[in-house]
Amino acid sequence: MKTIRLAVAGVGNCASSLLQGIEYYRTHTSAETTGLMHTTLGGYRLEDVRAVAAFDVDRRKVGEPLEEAIFAPPQCTTIFQRDLPAYGVTVQMGPVLDGVAAHMNEYPEAQAFRVADEEPCDVAEVLRETGAEVLVCYMPVGSEVAVHHYAQACLDTGVAFVNCVPVFIASDLQWGKRFRERNIPIVGDDIKSQFGATIVHRMLARLMGDRGVKLRRTYQLNTGGNTDFLNMIEQHRLKSKRISKTESVQSQLDEPLAPENIHIGPSDYVPWQKDNKICFVRMEWDGFGDVPMNLELRLSVEDSPNSAGIVIDAIRCAKLALDREIGGPLREISAVCMKHPPKQFRDSEARDLLEQWIEDDHEIPILTSHEMLAAAGA
Repeated sequence: MKTIRLAVAGVGNCASSLLQGIEYYRTHTSAETTGLMHTTLGGYRLEDVRAVAAFDVDRRKVGEPLEEAIFAPPQCTTIFQRDLPAYGVTVQMGPVLDGVAAHMNEYPEAQAFRVADEEPCDVAEVLRETGAEVLVCYMPVGSEVAVHHYAQACLDTGVAFVNCVPVFIASDLQWGKRFRERNIPIVGDDIKSQFGATIVHRMLARLMGDRGVKLRRTYQLNTGGNTDFLNMIEQHRLKSKRISKTESVQSQLDEPLAPENIHIGPSDYVPWQKDNKICFVRMEWDGFGDVPMNLELRLSVEDSPNSAGIVIDAIRCAKLALDREIGGPLREISAVCMKHPPKQFRDSEARDLLEQWIEDDHEIPILTSHEMLAAAGA
C-alpha cells in the first residue's frame, strides 16, 4: 500500500486544516469530492498521507498527541472534521530561534502563549527515527533562521521539503543548488492559496494585459484575525512577505509597475475575524482612447483551508519526485502552488506544465544559473 510519511513544522491553523482535510476526504468518494485540484495525483490519494512527526514550541501543543494539539488554542479556523485518528505522534519541541515575535504577548489574544519549558529536539534525528519522507514548513512569517534550520534538517536526512512561508529557499540560488546536489526535492516558496488574494490579483492583472488595457496603479490590502496576522504586525518580519506577494503580481504584467504604483501586503490584525481573511483590491487602468477606469474588489476566505487545498498537491508531488529520484527545486508544482517559485509562469501555463510533469514521468529540467538568479531577484 502506497503511503506518504509526513512531518509538520508548526502545529497551527494550517496544519489543523490539512490534517482535518485528509481525514475528511477519507470518508468521501471521488464522485462526492469538491475543493481538490486532484483527487488522485501520481497514484496517491489524500488518505495515503500519514502524519509521523510534528514540531512546535507552544506549551499548549508540545508533548500533546497531534490529534489533540491541532485543536488547541490559539487555533481559530473552521473545524469541519472533528473526529481524527490516533496518529501515535507526540508534538516535539522544535528550536525556537527567531520563530516567536517579541511583540506577541503584548496582545490579550496571545497572552496564554508561552514557549514550552523543554529542550529542543534534534529535528534531523526525529525525521530519521520516524521515517518521514516529506516535511511541510508552517513557520511564522519572518522566521528566517528557523526555516533554514528545518531546511538543513531535510538536507541532512533526504526528506523532501515543502516551504509554505516567505523565506526564500527553493527560489534562492544557493539553497536550490544544495537541494539539487543532494537530489532532494523542494517545493517553494510561500504558499499561494487555492482561491485567494494573490491568485485572483494575478489573474486580473494578466487579463488586463491580454485585453489590451494599461494597468496604472494597484493595491491589495489584507486583514485577518489569526496568529499569522498578529505575528505580521511587527513590520520588520514582513520584508520577504511583501517581496513575495508583490513579485507574484508583477510577474504577470508585460511591464512591471513602478514601486510607487503598486502596494501589496498584510495590512492589519482584526482579532474578531479569526481565520477569516478579507482582501481589498483596487486596480486603475487606461482603456480605449486612454479613458481611465477602475475596479474595486472585496474577497472573503477562510485562510487555512484555502491553503490546505494547495498544500496537499505540493506534498504528493514532492513524494512523486522522491519516487522518481528527482531532486532540487520542482519548478512546475512550485509555479502552481507558490507565490515566489524558482520560475514564474502564467497560471494557465503552469497548470499545463504540471499536468504534463505528473503524466510524463520525466526528470524536471534543471534551471540555468540565469533563471535561478532572476527568480531570486539578483
